[in-house]
Amino acid sequence: TNIGTMSQPKKKTPKVTPVVPSEHWDLSTYASRYQGHTLVTRLRFIAPRLPEKAKEVYELALSAVKSSRNTALYRQLHEEAAGLGYKLDLDSAWADKEDKKAIIEGDELTGQLGVAKQQLVRPAIWTGHNDLGAFYESRGDFNAALRTYIRSQDYCSNTDIVEMCLHVIEVSINLGNFAHVLNYVVKAEQSSGTKSPAVVTLLKAVSGLSYIENKKYKQAALKLVQCEYSVEHPLFQGGLLTKEDIATYASLCALAEFSRTDLKTKVLENAAFKPYLELVPRVHTMLNDFYASKYASCLATLESLKNDLLLDLHLHDHISTLYDKVRNKALVQYFSPYMAVDLNKMASAFQTDLAKLEEELAKLIADAVISARIDSHNKRLVARHVEARNATFAKTKLVGNSFQHSTRALLLRVNLVRANLTVKPNKGGNDSQKRQKRRV
Repeated sequence: TNIGTMSQPKKKTPKVTPVVPSEHWDLSTYASRYQGHTLVTRLRFIAPRLPEKAKEVYELALSAVKSSRNTALYRQLHEEAAGLGYKLDLDSAWADKEDKKAIIEGDELTGQLGVAKQQLVRPAIWTGHNDLGAFYESRGDFNAALRTYIRSQDYCSNTDIVEMCLHVIEVSINLGNFAHVLNYVVKAEQSSGTKSPAVVTLLKAVSGLSYIENKKYKQAALKLVQCEYSVEHPLFQGGLLTKEDIATYASLCALAEFSRTDLKTKVLENAAFKPYLELVPRVHTMLNDFYASKYASCLATLESLKNDLLLDLHLHDHISTLYDKVRNKALVQYFSPYMAVDLNKMASAFQTDLAKLEEELAKLIADAVISARIDSHNKRLVARHVEARNATFAKTKLVGNSFQHSTRALLLRVNLVRANLTVKPNKGGNDSQKRQKRRV
């Protein structure tokens, strides 16, 4: 590929459903949280989902790209906007100028790396790979950047391994290769190089993001709630994630997967995580409502957040799964203290109609999530409890049978020993050992 015009394969824009965000969502506020390639990627994701603001979104994205050196992405965004009927100014002079500068700089960096390899100077070779990888990254050629950063690890000192891993992690996230992210998080954590609190927190945050992408929501929550709030790192300042992202991702995953006790101790009463929750007051209120068993209020808040979350680059694919988990968990917790529940009252508590509630409960019963039966005539949900007396007798019989088996085996062995019917090893060893001794 010509390094002056680093191009990425064109992707067909998939059909998306338009989203109407809540009154709390504001485009300019949202865009101000991010920077660099992350800002452009998120705006590009949002544009087709907000038809009424698509032109403004593309203008913001094009402006952000012009502060970088990614001319290929600049042209792609312009083509996408034109395809949707938006006529935006194309600064061809800027793009051509950047391409010419890139050709010269790319040749220089490649030459410097070649000289360093000829002289076999390891620090210079590492620096050369690092500079070339950063160049490819700035041009948007993330595959070339990834290959270059990975090659640099053969020349890393112990103090450079963490930096190399962070480069690979950032590029892998931009490529959407989250399995690679986890591999290099482990590599960075196991390295002997010094890791600042900011780096430790960053590794936990990107691990949590990777677990979300792999649908391992509990592991994601466990990682994200350990993030330190006070630390600062460029990748936390909109480079990859913001603190609002960490708070929202952790809270939703915890709500879907944590037990009631864990939700209290690891999230609500976690002093280190509380500052994060203060950044997202609606999410904080939702967590408190769930813990206080105010399920209707909690689910209403969750529903009001839905469209805003559907505009999130990393979370949109997981909204349906997470919402189902939270609702099912609420139904289970509501019923758990009772032997029987009036379905009309339960439907009122969850602000749903009776038929839909019965359908939800039937599915939970079929999946063995709730041990109960639905009394359709009396409109009651009745718990199924195994009779304690019968269960005790069954357990006693099982223990008795096991004891009988062990006792019979023991008596059999005693009788065999008494009758001298046991097989004993030869004192002089086996036949082969005897023959060997004779030869000696």
